[in-house]
Amino acid sequence: MNNNQTIEKLKQMRLRAMAELHYEHVKSNGHSDMTADEYLAILIDHQWEDRQNRKIDRLLKQANFRQQATLEDVNYTHNRNLDKNMFIRLATLDFIERKENIIICGLCGSGKSYLSQALGHKACIMEYKTMYTNTARLLKKLKLSKVDGTYLKELEKILKTDLLILDDFGLQGFDNHARDALMDIIDDRYNRKSTIIATQIPVSAWYEIIGGDGTQADALLDRIVNSSHRIDLNTGESLRKGKLNSIKA
Repeated sequence: MNNNQTIEKLKQMRLRAMAELHYEHVKSNGHSDMTADEYLAILIDHQWEDRQNRKIDRLLKQANFRQQATLEDVNYTHNRNLDKNMFIRLATLDFIERKENIIICGLCGSGKSYLSQALGHKACIMEYKTMYTNTARLLKKLKLSKVDGTYLKELEKILKTDLLILDDFGLQGFDNHARDALMDIIDDRYNRKSTIIATQIPVSAWYEIIGGDGTQADALLDRIVNSSHRIDLNTGESLRKGKLNSIKA
């Protein structure tokens, strides 16, 4: 058997991880005490794990998170009304399977963005396609896409996302274009995909923030709020302030 030819063929078949492991075993004669079935299983497992890791890395990169947030680093000790049991249940991601939404409300520094991104990070690990974005920035992008004719293509891209995370929802007012785009997003995803909304604006003020003649506001609230888990964080001391104080100390 010509091992060099075998390794080259594996690479040409895009089985690079398998080729590299085989090369290491050939150099060290590390497979001499294995049966053919055992050795083949090791090579296949290594290739499979490599592809899974690459896929997860790609999903994390495409999600475009602003922070390196993980569920393991969520702090439950701060007095901010975060129900640990509830959040751990949400962290199983069953809400994605049920096509449900999450609304996380809290003032600046309460950790709402971190919590939403931690859930998004877990979603990527579980191989769900995830998109994290600033709400105003996304709506502006969609407004511009109407000019160059790519609006429907952008909406389709959003619809294909298993978990959409809209951060800083409502910080900027909604004009007609923004309301229409938001309605299209939410209507497309209703009962089909999951969305997390992180916002400083309490849900009770959303009707006024969305504005318009009230028809779209009613439709949006009906589709978002009634199918959402709610996390209302206490104001308390800013988590960012606490982090800065610990650094100074």
